[in-house]
Amino acid sequence: MSQAEENMSDASMPRAGDLPPGPGAPTPPIAIAGGAAAARSKRRGSHVGVTDQVLRELRDECADVTDDPEVTGESSRDWWPLAMTWALRGEVPARAAVVARPTTPEEVAGVLRVCNRRGVPVTAAGGRSGVLGGSVPLYGGVVLDLCGLAGIRSVDEESLVADVLPGTFGDRFEAELRERHGLTCGHWPQSMTLSTVGGWIACRGAGQLSTRYGKIEDLVVGLDVALADGRTITTGGFPRTATGPDLTHLFVGSEGTLGVITGARLKLRPVPPAERRAAYAAPSFAAGLELCRRVLRRGGTPAVLRLYDEVESKRNYSTGDGQNVVLVLDEGDGAIVDATMGIVDEEAGGVGAERLDDALVGQWVSHRNDVSALERLITGGLVVDTMEISGPWSTLVGIYDATVAAIGGVEGTLAVSAHCSHSYLDGACLYFTFAGQPATREDGSPDPEATDAYHRAVWDAGTRAVLEHGGSLSHHHGVGLNRSRFVGDALGGALEVFASVKDALDPQGILNPGKLGLASRFGPPQLP
Repeated sequence: MSQAEENMSDASMPRAGDLPPGPGAPTPPIAIAGGAAAARSKRRGSHVGVTDQVLRELRDECADVTDDPEVTGESSRDWWPLAMTWALRGEVPARAAVVARPTTPEEVAGVLRVCNRRGVPVTAAGGRSGVLGGSVPLYGGVVLDLCGLAGIRSVDEESLVADVLPGTFGDRFEAELRERHGLTCGHWPQSMTLSTVGGWIACRGAGQLSTRYGKIEDLVVGLDVALADGRTITTGGFPRTATGPDLTHLFVGSEGTLGVITGARLKLRPVPPAERRAAYAAPSFAAGLELCRRVLRRGGTPAVLRLYDEVESKRNYSTGDGQNVVLVLDEGDGAIVDATMGIVDEEAGGVGAERLDDALVGQWVSHRNDVSALERLITGGLVVDTMEISGPWSTLVGIYDATVAAIGGVEGTLAVSAHCSHSYLDGACLYFTFAGQPATREDGSPDPEATDAYHRAVWDAGTRAVLEHGGSLSHHHGVGLNRSRFVGDALGGALEVFASVKDALDPQGILNPGKLGLASRFGPPQLP
């Protein structure tokens, strides 16, 4: 028996069945003052309504189409932190005219045919767990709620591939794979109970175990997609093919702007039989990054390899001055796990990292899916948000230093910190968190204009620092609405190519307009 197998105990990684059961439906991020039915639209620009005739046509194609104000109000937002501050004022970013809730791919295609013919914008949505306003129906129209299109259609246990519908929530997907098949997808985002498979793919997500299992683009084998005019296509389906460009990945990360995902084939793995954990204190954030780089360079791919800067180490793990906590967890075949953890321990010594209590890993594991702090801080009057990016190893320290300084330099910022949450052979993800207290009114109450201005200023300053020092615009949260204004700077001339693809697949411009930096026939976004 390997050391990893000997270390398997009650302290093993929580599985989907260990999580409080999710509702299998979107979870509201924060209460809307006055209720969803009465919520006002933050956006004051053009709004596309749905006539009685179009409503009848939609209902001919989809059994569940509603204009109930309670449903349209609640379905018009996601977990965008800035929009949570608006919710406290009784506002949603924008309001849908109707919500369509299909239960079959055919109903999805039918709704799209009607909207394409009538020029009505369509915003596809799943769990609405995104934090950048990606599922906000910016111009009204139809929210296409895909949560009813859920379940695993089949599992090929020999080839290790699952055929799954897009509205399947992550915890339910993983639980069924483990309980019925002894398999795992390995994609475990913090939003496991809040997000859907389709959302993972559309936003190009990366779960907390991506160093071992891969990002979502590494897991997708093929897709079913409904195009803007209602045509449907199937892509991929093979271990590999050289039959032209890979059209599957045209839709991965497209955030519903090119088509609507109605089915997906994902790679699976056997449930891991062994697990080991370790924690270290690196003498600096740079030394911690170097430890991660060396492990990957030697071929080690632990499932979890996380580094916290001094600020987050003190806040989360009560460490001393100058300590930057590194958490390592690996799972899989016992021999491979033992080898990987041996590499980690050797390289930790090489950068001057000291061993800490392995229980720190368990502390992280027990809170890894907890999102409750966000609501608590926002209702307390703070502006809180996260900014995750990626960069090559050669520039990560510079990105970290410049971004922390830029965000900290915005008037009103109370705290800024970062951790490294995903590591790869060529670079890693840095995940920045900030909290601020914008200027208030004379009576001490929040000033809405100051709140919006502060949020924009932080994102402007932080994003400029990242891009100027060679980082990417996003690692796994996507672009949505909040980052749309930066896409031109991030992509340069490639944005024109993307726009051409958009025009070819969606000439009426109905699919999630106003997102991903693409121009919209319905007008400018007109939101912070």
